[in-house]
Amino acid sequence: MNTPVDAGPVRAWLLSLQASIVAGLEGLDGTAFETDQWDRPGGGGGLSRVIENGQVLERGGVLFSHVTGGALPPTASAQRPGLAGRPFEAMGVSLVLHPRNPFIPTVHLNVRFFIAYPAAGSTDAPVWWFGGGMDLTPYYGFEADAVHFHSVCRDALAPFGADYHPRFKKWCDEYFFLKHRNEPRGVGGLFFDDLSEPGFETSFALTRSVGEHFLAAWLPLAERHRDDPYTQRERDFQCYRRGRYVEFNLVFDRGTLFGLQSGGRTESILVSMPPVVNWRYNWQPEPGTPEARLYTDFLHARDWV
Repeated sequence: MNTPVDAGPVRAWLLSLQASIVAGLEGLDGTAFETDQWDRPGGGGGLSRVIENGQVLERGGVLFSHVTGGALPPTASAQRPGLAGRPFEAMGVSLVLHPRNPFIPTVHLNVRFFIAYPAAGSTDAPVWWFGGGMDLTPYYGFEADAVHFHSVCRDALAPFGADYHPRFKKWCDEYFFLKHRNEPRGVGGLFFDDLSEPGFETSFALTRSVGEHFLAAWLPLAERHRDDPYTQRERDFQCYRRGRYVEFNLVFDRGTLFGLQSGGRTESILVSMPPVVNWRYNWQPEPGTPEARLYTDFLHARDWV
């Protein structure tokens, strides 16, 4: 049963998660993140932690937001039409890291909590749910990297039942898919939404586990490849593939669309975009090259663990 809950512990955990992830990334990069606190005119605000032109991270944003409003935006109510127009409260941490070295994969994490309150005069109960996930977007494929990332995703969900990982892994493969390109954004990870059925304590614990496994999933990959030599060829391919990331975020990503629809802070929402990106007309990699291998061996749904 979806009963009223106290959002305070969720907010406190999200802020602590943001701080711990930033500390881990600063240890990797050696560059301090900038801190930018903002208020939303419609209610709420956030804390953006951003790095630009670091030693490892060309751009990275680790963003906390907690917003309220009088009407749940269409993106958040699309799967729950009965909640459309209700007052809402939404909070979460979202991050995107765009490394400088083309051999380090881009990575995304999001953990979030929603409450839809009853409309004025209604006797309906508030409805809450959790969502989130993390996914990996390599430019050059390494089986060991994909296996490691997916293994940590599996470990994050293992305490909650054997069915969660295959279900959330499949959900991720289906969600992070560019329909107009007929290709996945990367090698996936895990994704979930509308999580409330196990009850608040279990749903919150599962979401915490996902967030707290992020550094273990991605940091070893960055450390492994941070000093890999590369040429302009690899950099050009990285910038080309970053275009796919932009396309997904602007066309399909529910988090980006929710932020814009809810009147969130545009600078914080769009810090997920890579700082340098290229598009080439009708370009195809040469067969047998490492660039072609990304398409043939990595950009399709696959059981990595």
